[in-house]
Amino acid sequence: MGPTRPATLVVFGLGAAALAWLLISVSYRYIPGLPWLPAATIGGLAALEAYAAANTRARIHRRPGRDPVDPLTVARFVVLAKASSLAGAIFAGFYAGLTGWLVVEPTRAASNDVPAASAGLIASLGLVAAALWLERSCRVPEPPDEEKQPDDRRA
Repeated sequence: MGPTRPATLVVFGLGAAALAWLLISVSYRYIPGLPWLPAATIGGLAALEAYAAANTRARIHRRPGRDPVDPLTVARFVVLAKASSLAGAIFAGFYAGLTGWLVVEPTRAASNDVPAASAGLIASLGLVAAALWLERSCRVPEPPDEEKQPDDRRA
């Protein structure tokens, strides 16, 4: 399993933005006002993943006062981080398309929904950032120069 590629996240985000713009332009008059709960939930997940990233990084680098990390836990965190970064990119794309459409729509209802949509966009981008940080925090550090084995194949 390789690291998450930013291009993958961008493609999924742009696809979700286009789909959101299309769906909202067709059906906006039929949906109620945007709730704040999804943005709060995504933001909470981002905060938990950021905490896990900081804690895991400290445990992998064996900082004083930290217990060693279980390798299976790290593997689970990597899977969580990869899934969360992709989901966050899709949510961010959807909220970006939604926010963009709401900003250009001249109705009062649309202007009332802009803050909730903007909060969802910010929370989704936070989830992507926290997930990528968690994925990066799960990497095994390079050994110091004095511990590296000389490479005999260069002869």
